Amino acid sequence: MEEIKTEEGGTVIPIPIEKEVKQAYIDYSMSVIVQRALPDVRDGLKPVHRRILYAMDELNLRSSGATRKCAKIVGDVLGKYHPHGDASVYDALVRLGQDFAQRYTVITPQGNFGTQAGDPAAAYRYTEAKMAKIAEEMVADIDKDTVRMDPNFDETVKEPAVLPGKFPFLLCNGTTGIAVGMATNMPSHNLREVAAAIGAYIDNPEISVDELMHYIKGPDFPTGGVIYGTSGFKKAYRTGRGKVTIRSKFIIETDKHGKESIVFTEVPYGVNTSNIIKKITDLARDKVIEGIAGANDETSDRVGMRLVVDLKKNAVTKIVLNQLFAKTELQSNFGIINLALVPDHAHGDALRPQVLTLKQLIQHFVDHRDIVVTRRTQYELKQALARAHILEALIVAVDAIDEVIKIIRGSRDVQDAKNNLAKRFEFDDVQTQAIVDMPLKRLTHLQIDELKKEMAELKALIAHLEDLLAHHEKILAIVKDETNELAAKYGDDRKTQIVADEVEQINMEDMIKEEEVVVLISKLGYIKRVPLTQYKQQARGGKGSLSANLIAEDYVSQIFIATTHAYITFISNEGKAYWIKVHEIPEASRVSRGSHIKSLLQVSANEEITTIVTMKDFRDSQYLFMATANGVVKKSPISEFANARNRGIIAIRLKDGDRLVATILSSGSDDIMLVTRKGKALRMNEDEVRSMGRASSGVTGIKLMEGDELAAAICVQENTDALIITERGLGKRVDFDEFAAHGRGTGGQRIFGNTDAKGEVIGALAIAETDEVICMTGQGKTVRVKASSISKQGRDASGTRVINIDDPDYVVGFDRVVQDSDDMENSVE
Repeated sequence: MEEIKTEEGGTVIPIPIEKEVKQAYIDYSMSVIVQRALPDVRDGLKPVHRRILYAMDELNLRSSGATRKCAKIVGDVLGKYHPHGDASVYDALVRLGQDFAQRYTVITPQGNFGTQAGDPAAAYRYTEAKMAKIAEEMVADIDKDTVRMDPNFDETVKEPAVLPGKFPFLLCNGTTGIAVGMATNMPSHNLREVAAAIGAYIDNPEISVDELMHYIKGPDFPTGGVIYGTSGFKKAYRTGRGKVTIRSKFIIETDKHGKESIVFTEVPYGVNTSNIIKKITDLARDKVIEGIAGANDETSDRVGMRLVVDLKKNAVTKIVLNQLFAKTELQSNFGIINLALVPDHAHGDALRPQVLTLKQLIQHFVDHRDIVVTRRTQYELKQALARAHILEALIVAVDAIDEVIKIIRGSRDVQDAKNNLAKRFEFDDVQTQAIVDMPLKRLTHLQIDELKKEMAELKALIAHLEDLLAHHEKILAIVKDETNELAAKYGDDRKTQIVADEVEQINMEDMIKEEEVVVLISKLGYIKRVPLTQYKQQARGGKGSLSANLIAEDYVSQIFIATTHAYITFISNEGKAYWIKVHEIPEASRVSRGSHIKSLLQVSANEEITTIVTMKDFRDSQYLFMATANGVVKKSPISEFANARNRGIIAIRLKDGDRLVATILSSGSDDIMLVTRKGKALRMNEDEVRSMGRASSGVTGIKLMEGDELAAAICVQENTDALIITERGLGKRVDFDEFAAHGRGTGGQRIFGNTDAKGEVIGALAIAETDEVICMTGQGKTVRVKASSISKQGRDASGTRVINIDDPDYVVGFDRVVQDSDDMENSVE
């Protein structure tokens, strides 16, 4: 690119703005990533934390000494090492001393350092601090050339590139930080467990992550709580990313008046207790959560954490608890991202961000400690050799002290004396300097013994240090021993409990009060539930009340009472089964139409619901008895349909051209009547049909004549008759006792005469004389009659007129119906 000369004689090199912006953004990003937001995997510290601890060490703020003003600490950090804002430095200093933020605090605070309720720390001119004992382990041996020292920002002093870090800070205290395009969020762990895992890794570097998890049970947060499920953090240990669900710990207290209170004694890590109390109060005020009388924070230094939720007299504790967990931070998720800066050996001293597994985190810590202990050993060996070198000269000089004194007295100056001693005894400059600096007390006979004793100890030390350097496994053994010593000195019991089962899902049913409701279903598929309390009890013969504002030609076909926790199962004509909980049916007023059933179930366009049954659960010893148009029957335990849900599962395998016409909830040994369109009926016992799986096709139930098909299947019940109606509107009632039970697969007996003239049978019902029946024709004509008005006739009779219709109209269906007035009210009663 060509240079441009300016009028002043300077040179300008033009650069495309997009290139300059891109490079500037990259430089900024790397600065934030390396210099601010992410921790170094070796000592587990961000630059600001490292500089705080080093500055406090330089100020000699040891755990055994007095505290100093935080303003002094912050000033030293800013002036020497960290040219950023004082607020950020003080915030980092405060966090290192908060026992609810750090699993193992490295700062001993004096004054107001904030609370878990969100109260901020006092200004740094009021507070004081010093290093905790465990912080001294972070800087131990820093004066033994164990880490690289780099110039500070203005090159006036040096600072450590990384601390020796005997304490595994990153694993034990975790970290959080947002960089540019990446973030880290690492949980804290128990020191004893971490030390055991480090020792296991040193003993077996090929150890797997799963084997390391035998030692590290899971995260251990400073605020305690309960972790539900292990899959989240196990995934994070294996891949570097995962999610942990934490719940508050609680106890139930009852006062002398019998009122209950839920007392939360531990909360998830990182939540603000004031916000929790405010949220609970708002939810109670807005009636989002029913049953809460009040919420208060009674936390104190004397009693510890106490978030008290007082319950109303009739509140259901379990329901309130589950709602609190679902709607507040009393249950929260901790998203794990094990992102840290790791040494990039391919590029010298550079660091690069990397998402790490549990084994890699331990490996980097051990590698760092391996280097630190090796450099410390080399430093101590160097010092020992230097001292031994001087001792050799001192011993020789003391043995020949008279000659040494004579040489020194005969010399013109110190340099001349050093030269003469070197010439006489073959000493080097270091040794001669030590001799001329030797005090007179060294001339005694006792001193020569002490020098020889020190020399012997030095030789043993040198041999030991050289042995360590010659055997790498012994260096690693020291790393293991020092880590175990640290755990023995500072380790404690776990604070966070782990429930080994998978994450406990909040069951919506536990948030619904169990009560009786009325469920109404219309012929056209509208469904609703209404609280039973909305139906007032009436005397017989009352006027009743409106039950539903239905569209034209629709009517209530089924009504039953169930609890909100019961199951309602739907079987379609295509042989599929669906179920939902009763409380999942939208609640509506008595006069509303309700919701269409297809909005609750994923049924196909041409699929129709054949029958509906309710049950407490799918473990009942009951069966679904199914019958198809081709006369095939089967029965299956209702436990087979536990997984149906609203998407549906196959209930019977239908052959081409066949369809399901009836489904009955039975005991497995009831008498069943199968009725055909040509007027034949077979009474049989269920025992003749063996229990089958869902995917089976069934067995022959009734032998059909050519051109005939099954119209209905009904369960024989006491005090009922079989109601038969034909497509031309004729019908009759027939006593069940007129039919003797026959074997499966037979043709049955006549139940309706002359179907050629009177029309084919379209269905059958088991009906009591007090019931009502509603019939509907293809052209939408309906009639509603009392069952008693339909005469009871013999098996061969051809029935009486139920509905008067003309060709080409015909009856398409009929059903037992509960009236919108008295009968419905009496049913509810």
